[in-house]
Amino acid sequence: MAHSGSFNPIEEHRIEAILPSMYYIPNFITADEEISILRNIPESRWVSLSHRRVQAVPSRLTAKNALLASPMPKWLTHPMLCRFDSLGLFKDAPHGVNHCLINEYLPGQGIMAHEDGAAYHPVVATLSLGGTIVLDVTEKVPVAADGEVVDARTLPKKKVWRVLQEPRSLLVTMDSAYTDTLHGIGDVAEDFDLNQYSIANWKLLGDPAVIEANGGRNKREKRISLTYRDVKKVSTIGSKLFGKA
Repeated sequence: MAHSGSFNPIEEHRIEAILPSMYYIPNFITADEEISILRNIPESRWVSLSHRRVQAVPSRLTAKNALLASPMPKWLTHPMLCRFDSLGLFKDAPHGVNHCLINEYLPGQGIMAHEDGAAYHPVVATLSLGGTIVLDVTEKVPVAADGEVVDARTLPKKKVWRVLQEPRSLLVTMDSAYTDTLHGIGDVAEDFDLNQYSIANWKLLGDPAVIEANGGRNKREKRISLTYRDVKKVSTIGSKLFGKA
């Protein structure tokens, strides 16, 4: 179907129930591309944390939340970055994608509710590989002014959404969804009560029949996530180390 020149193709993938703007794209990469990425993740670079393993590419941020400028490997950028460009992702970011955090979650592992924070341009694109999980998205609690006492009973009830992330899918978060929500993954071995009423992106799923056939359940398997961002503060020291200066 033809669209006008002002139409942004990513709008077809908006999760309408959540604050603007969160998007879900099933089958963003092919099964062969998924296999290729998984094979290229270097085993020696994993860092073990209490509930998951991580890799930061090209490196971890410094104590001042700066990134040492250095190139990202092709297996992490191709064909993903070209597809990001076709959707207009990171078009307003100062550097484009310059960082990727790789997380590995085993069944029963998760991460507490958190936000990505001000070190990054407020757009994040997460590619899911391997298993399916449920991401819990929670509206932030309003922060009281200094010295002000807030009665919790007077606060509006926090909104909570559940987003199902299938293998090879892309989840994009920006705008208010980036700044005004927290996101986390429950440390469970199985997700329950998955249906059109409980899952915010149900209508956008690639294959909801799989979940329906399992009675609204999802048994967790090992999942790898690739989280693409633009780190705002970049140090050229990294360029000098890699002979780019």
